[in-house]
This record gives sequence, C-alpha cells and structure tokens, in this order.
Amino acid sequence: MGKEVTQEILNRYKNITPATIWTALGKKGYENCVMDNVKPLTKGKIILGRARTLRYLPERPDLKEEVREGYSADGMEVPNENAPEYRAMGSCGPGDVLVCDAMGNSTAANLGDVKLVQLKMNKAEGIITDGGMRDFDQVEPFGFAIYASGRTPKAARHVMTEYEDNVDIQCDGVLVRPGDIVYGNDDGVVVVPSHLAEEIVEFCELYESAEEYIKNKAEAERVPPGKYYPPTKEWLENYKNNIFKK
Repeated sequence: MGKEVTQEILNRYKNITPATIWTALGKKGYENCVMDNVKPLTKGKIILGRARTLRYLPERPDLKEEVREGYSADGMEVPNENAPEYRAMGSCGPGDVLVCDAMGNSTAANLGDVKLVQLKMNKAEGIITDGGMRDFDQVEPFGFAIYASGRTPKAARHVMTEYEDNVDIQCDGVLVRPGDIVYGNDDGVVVVPSHLAEEIVEFCELYESAEEYIKNKAEAERVPPGKYYPPTKEWLENYKNNIFKK
C-alpha cells in the first residue's frame, strides 16, 4: 500500500460522480474500474472511502485447518476474535470501507449482523461485497452503507472460507488494492487507484464544471450540445485557464 489518501481529498470526491470518474480513469487507460453487479442495498446512501480488503476462497477442510483453528469437528465456527474478517474490520475506521472478495457468489453471505457490529463500533463508512448480504434488516440500522450482489438468508458455511486480510483482491471482477478509493452511489461502484486519487479528482472537478457550462451554453444558444461536446483537449485547456473557478 502506498501513501494514504487524505480525508481532504476524499471529501472532494463527494462533489463529483462515479460516471465522471469512469470517464477520467478511461483517459488514463484504467477501463476495468466499475463493479457492474454490486448494487446499493441502502438506497440513496453513497459509499466513499479507502479500501480495506478481505479475501475468501472456496471452502475445503484442509484450507480451514490452515487458515485458523476456528472450526469444530462438524465444520461449525467457534469463537475466534483474531480471524481474518475481524482483522480486516479492525483495520477500518472513519474514511474506510471494507471491500470483500466473496468470489461473486450472491447465493451466500460472508458476513452478517453479529460480526458486522465491529464495523459499526469502528465507525467505518460501510461494506462492499460481491457476495450476498444476510440479516440486512438487522444490519441496516447500524447506519453505514451496504453494497452487495443481493440479499440471502444463507451464510458462508460450506461455500467459502475467510483467507486473507488487506491484500490485493478482486471484487466483481475489478482489482482492489488496500488504500484505493472506492466510491459508489445508486449507479454503481467505481475504484480509483490510490496513486491517482488527487489527479483524478482534479480532472473530474474541471470536467463536471465544463459539462455544466456546455449545457447552459447550448440552452442559451438553442443549439445541439454536440456543437461543444464532448470537449476537445484544447477547448478544455482554454476553459481551465480562462473560465474555470475552483
């Protein structure tokens, strides 16, 4: 993990949209940055923060023994406060989001209401998982944003095993590295590499201002927006130097 994204930069993201971030990342060659199948269960609530990650693998008895001594002979969990999911949630605080690689399995939930109390206690921004979410009616009152591939009553038992915390993962086919910015609204979730965080937000602030200017100009002149949109590199540079105000 590189240099941490500051809260000041995170706050600037609140004033732009995932759609514009997608445009900005595409211009840098980062095309695979949007989670298409992860949707907000807490409608109308954005999720924004630095990624703290948790990776799952398909369940197998020998893997369970390797990862932790937290299972009984019949495969049921026994208490273990140092298990990978608790380490991952323990690394979260204000400005952080737990992002889970649950292998895209929407038919099982990797975390439920009891375990997720830790995110509530730590005042994290929320959770993103490409697995399902169980106990949603009990978890929603915790107050944080919840993004998942669906709802289910099933837990992870016999499906997946928690394996590693705060490592590079995939979530819904998108690479997420610890410290990356994850930002979602009702449109979906986008991932911004941490080393590009400031550059991307600066471009998005400029681009969204330019788009608003073009919409107003097109309406005032009663011309198709295509007269000015999309803005060329030269037009955008002129706008930046002569019109744009931060």
